[in-house]
Amino acid sequence: QTPHPVWPTLINTNLRLGVLAHCINSSNAKAIIFTDKFASVVQEVRELLEHDVKLYQVGGSASGDVQDLSKLMTSASQKPPNTKYKPGYSDQLLYIYTSGTTGKPKAARFPNSRFLLLTNAGQCLLNLRDDDVMYNPLPLYHVAGGGLGVGPALVLGIPCVIRAKFSASGYFEDCIKYNCTVGQYIGEMCRYMLASKPRPEDRQHKVRMMVGNGLQASIWRQFVERFGVTNIIELYGATEGNVNMGNLNGKIGAIGCIPQCLPRALIPVAIIHVNEETNEPIRTSKGLCIWCKPGETGMFVGAIKQNDPTRQYHGYLNQDESKSKVIYDVFKKGDQAFVSGDLVTMDEEGYIYFKDRTGDTFRWKGENVSTSEVESVVSSIIGLRECTVYGVQVGEMEGRAGMVAVAESEAPLDLPGLAEGLDRALPTYARPLFLRLTPTLPHTSTFKLKKVDLRREGFNPANTSDRLYFRQSASFTRLTSELYQDIVTGKVKV
Repeated sequence: QTPHPVWPTLINTNLRLGVLAHCINSSNAKAIIFTDKFASVVQEVRELLEHDVKLYQVGGSASGDVQDLSKLMTSASQKPPNTKYKPGYSDQLLYIYTSGTTGKPKAARFPNSRFLLLTNAGQCLLNLRDDDVMYNPLPLYHVAGGGLGVGPALVLGIPCVIRAKFSASGYFEDCIKYNCTVGQYIGEMCRYMLASKPRPEDRQHKVRMMVGNGLQASIWRQFVERFGVTNIIELYGATEGNVNMGNLNGKIGAIGCIPQCLPRALIPVAIIHVNEETNEPIRTSKGLCIWCKPGETGMFVGAIKQNDPTRQYHGYLNQDESKSKVIYDVFKKGDQAFVSGDLVTMDEEGYIYFKDRTGDTFRWKGENVSTSEVESVVSSIIGLRECTVYGVQVGEMEGRAGMVAVAESEAPLDLPGLAEGLDRALPTYARPLFLRLTPTLPHTSTFKLKKVDLRREGFNPANTSDRLYFRQSASFTRLTSELYQDIVTGKVKV
């Protein structure tokens, strides 16, 4: 047989059942490669797949029609394949799933050009050296871990230490053991590390720089002082888009900067006014978008120029989903921009600060959560009751925790049953931590559920007379004012 290119689709290993089946089906995958740890997960999802796929297992004992990939690799030829196919700069490299801001996970296109741009830009902006060693405790199915984390090793030969699972107490132990000089993080990792017991290893490492996203301003200085890593590089980027920037000079809380000395025509990103309810752009009488002034919150967008490698928009495997993230006639007739789905604000000096996610997603524990996915699962458990899912702020923690509001009915809600159903169908980070039972859910004039007020009221009992609950152990516990305070102050872990 003539060898042909294979494009991997990286799957979040926390996914199960319906959402996992959606990712496999929507990518048109021909085969699944998995370790023995996930053998039962794959068997469980097979009946939900829309087409036959070949199964290859690494480790353990493969059974039935599952093939042992380790044995096949051992017996395979070590000679390069005889093929006329030569990969090009713009050819597809792989697909990475992202929730975007609406609906289920979507396969984002990731061509060779994007991987090389990410790696080479990272080398220049981060000033990576040949003698650096990167420490990567992030999942490889996201761009941060699988792109920026391993790119310098694959393209530039800069060693990378990969840890299968993050450990707060083991982070700097590993860095000391492997002589790491650059470490990666996401915001909640830093909080967990600060919460761990102080130890000598906290400052015995050689880490000169840490790179990541989501480090909260409230713990930034404390983190630097305890662990002695003075160079913190906070990055911002969209997997499927072209809005990318970095805070390279340690401005606490900022994700990047727009130089105020440059004319707007030369700035590839912008913050524009949008409608609070619909997130649609607010336009002038001429039909163009409106720039936000310093201090105003708006939508982060990036100008699209397909002939410029730094401004290209690759979008998703599904073309309709790709088009949904593009707006036209932004600052002049005929131009177009990628809509990030993130609300940000800029100060007088041009520093950008992340405010919130819009649309039908929120971010928790470093993962994007689709509210429609969670609503679908909740509805399958509670039956005909109306429900809506949204993210709420928890104290100073990074991201938003899941909360579900359910319309009350005559029959009492089975709280342990709801908890059990959520555990079976959803990964840990996607399970709602808070529950609100309300007589009726608010709707717009077109019968869409309104979440703005629900998000604003959060899970504070002082804000509503509705019954509120907090997920503890195998059920939901009535949320009191005392329990609320314990949660927001960190006495009760979430």
